Amino acid sequence: MNINKIRILFVIAISRMNRKGLAPLKCRITYKGKRKIFATGLFTNPKNWYSKQQKVKPPNEENSFINSQLSLIINKINQAFLFLQHSNHNFDVDDIYLTYKGENIKEDKTLMELFTIYNERMHKLIDKVYARKYYMKFVETENTLKKFLKDYYKRKDFQLNKLTLKFLDDYDYYLKSERSLKQITINKNIQRLRRVLKLALSERYISNDPFILYKPKRVVKEIVFLTPDELSRLEKHNFAQDRLELVKNLFIFCCYTGLAYREMSSLTKESINIGFDGNLWIDMYRQKTKKHFSVPLLDKAKSILDIYEDRCKAKSNNLAQKNLLYN
Repeated sequence: MNINKIRILFVIAISRMNRKGLAPLKCRITYKGKRKIFATGLFTNPKNWYSKQQKVKPPNEENSFINSQLSLIINKINQAFLFLQHSNHNFDVDDIYLTYKGENIKEDKTLMELFTIYNERMHKLIDKVYARKYYMKFVETENTLKKFLKDYYKRKDFQLNKLTLKFLDDYDYYLKSERSLKQITINKNIQRLRRVLKLALSERYISNDPFILYKPKRVVKEIVFLTPDELSRLEKHNFAQDRLELVKNLFIFCCYTGLAYREMSSLTKESINIGFDGNLWIDMYRQKTKKHFSVPLLDKAKSILDIYEDRCKAKSNNLAQKNLLYN
């Protein structure tokens, strides 16, 4: 069977029979191996439906009306199909259905158009859903893709429906050879690209994920951490310079709270409250994800807060007051 030909078939949904003993007739369009099934709004007695002939019998006024409506649906679908064939549009079975219904078909989109749409949406959600820093990563990836298309493919854009797995392999190679990026950074770039591509799938600009079989190259990351003994030695060490002593204390504070630098630097008195156990807890939102989290304020972390709170009271322009505890 030629998959580029359209096939229209009516099927009766016996499992959907109503109280009157009538079952709905549905229409199934098949094109390029894909199907679209929709309700016709017509009902008939299953005993009257002749599937091979695609008609209801015996001839009577009601059955004649149903048969004429089925013929009308076939004609309208064929007209939609012929219209799309002459429109120079790369269409699929969903487009045939939309044209039959008189609705606008999906537009062909390019990769950079899609990135612009995605980033514009994300920009409106800065400080609501996303942090600005996270948004800027997608802007950076968009600019990197533009450079890649220009340098590697000698073009300004790329049609979404032309994307293949080879595109990701080429992009991976380009970032590694021309931009000298590490594999973990390359994986993040490709991860953002695939996230944007999900928008194309949800908006039906493409019907399938061209990168579904892609597997990111494995990165073995060596995690460096302090042992309890090393942390203890650092706590006991006193630096001659106040600046280094401050850096040490801030680092130790992060160790005992689990806060990232961004959360630590935005810590305020309002962030510290009495918890369910009667002890002090830090209640904040992650800078990157904007998700709420709570961590107990341990004694060693609190002692660092107390040191700089006392110094800030004594000297309002203290370095610690400018950099951290408390803003």
